[in-house]
Amino acid sequence: MISCDLLVIGSGPAGKRAAIQAAKWGKKVYVIEKNSEVGGVTVHTGTIPSKTLRETVLNLSGWRERAFYGRSYRVKSDITANDLRQRMDITLNHEVDTLEHQFARNNVNIVYGIAHFISPDVIEVELEEGEKQQYRASRILIATGTHPYRPDDIPFDDERIIDSDDILKIKQVPKSITIIGAGVIGVEYATIFSALDVKVTLVEPRNSMLDFIDRELVDDLMHQMRDCGVNMRFGQQVKSVGLEGGGSVVELENGRMIYSEVTMFAAGRIGNTSGLKLDNCGLEADSRGRLSLADANSFQTVVPHIYAAGDVIGFPSLASTSMEQGRLAVFHAFDKDAFAYSAPDYFPYGIYSVPELSTVGMSEEEVVERGIAFESGICRFRETSRGQIMGLDHGMMKLIFSMKTRRLLGAHILGEGATELIHIGQAVLNLKGTLDYFVENTFNYPTLAEAYKVAALDAWNKMPQSAAGKSQQQSN
Repeated sequence: MISCDLLVIGSGPAGKRAAIQAAKWGKKVYVIEKNSEVGGVTVHTGTIPSKTLRETVLNLSGWRERAFYGRSYRVKSDITANDLRQRMDITLNHEVDTLEHQFARNNVNIVYGIAHFISPDVIEVELEEGEKQQYRASRILIATGTHPYRPDDIPFDDERIIDSDDILKIKQVPKSITIIGAGVIGVEYATIFSALDVKVTLVEPRNSMLDFIDRELVDDLMHQMRDCGVNMRFGQQVKSVGLEGGGSVVELENGRMIYSEVTMFAAGRIGNTSGLKLDNCGLEADSRGRLSLADANSFQTVVPHIYAAGDVIGFPSLASTSMEQGRLAVFHAFDKDAFAYSAPDYFPYGIYSVPELSTVGMSEEEVVERGIAFESGICRFRETSRGQIMGLDHGMMKLIFSMKTRRLLGAHILGEGATELIHIGQAVLNLKGTLDYFVENTFNYPTLAEAYKVAALDAWNKMPQSAAGKSQQQSN
């Protein structure tokens, strides 16, 4: 039996950040990783591979330059699956090497094996060699992540009918693909393959997509997707999925048949908790394998010394928020100063579609629902000099301000660099900044960040003079 101060199950963003933070306080920390390399879903099948794939596609296809040189412009005319994997393998190896170095530098012990509970404070690990080792921990963090949901009635074969993990292992780029599920993962891959000129059909049983994003931006994204040839079948349930003629076929309940080389199911994920033997420690997962929290601020479960963080607890399921959740969990677990683990009110959400979409704060729909008097301002990227230099036909920024206080309520960006630009809005929002910040400050010129000033001035111009306040002397 090995004793430790903190035992972390999973080495993804939440587990990594928690382990390193505790180790910096001199705690004895063990991280259990079921795979042969550290990093979890984020490094091996999720965030890093999919974003690397996206960047590779945009570079090799010449997508960013087509506004100048036409839709036929290509950097490489025949892009193969090997081309896509080459950059991904280099990036993943670098990420694993960096993580291993960080763990070693902070004296975090890594154990490769499959963990399960023996009792609330004892974990048994089945090691790669078939041996077993038990660990007693005063505090435990479950950060096991998720895996794609696979309905029993869909005949996955890992080649023609696949999930979002399998897409990274395809042997050749398909000429056509059907994607079931218009969530974040489905939309990202639909637009990535569309940029490769693959014929894409996106199927979604609901009548809309990305409902947590400001509707105006989603409508704009959908317009761009259709303009790029993505076929959208919304409000249509899938009746069956099967193999036919060397490819796949999706039958919808309305009788429509969709034939394509590959079908990818991307509707939901399952928490990696089935093998943990949670009944031995007093915890229970829901139907999707997710864990609930007794305290959402501390990430403490109903068993006081056991914490959970990352995708395994559900929304928002982001690598960025998972890192913070892991850090905040150990701050609470080891009774560190309260102020150090009080999270900011708002965090940015990034969707790496083509083009990118990022948002922070309230959407217009949320503002209206709360009955807040507001005004919004919009800047189209093509209105900025930088946008013209980059050849951006599309892209927009939307800022929402309170009429009463002029405080920024939400920032929403669709277009090139959205996930980078959003952090300016995030800072102003969490620091309770107002419209005046954007109007009265100088932005580098020419930059896309200048869109903040243009959007703020657009909102100011719509406000009555009494609400415009001290910025009333400004104009476009």
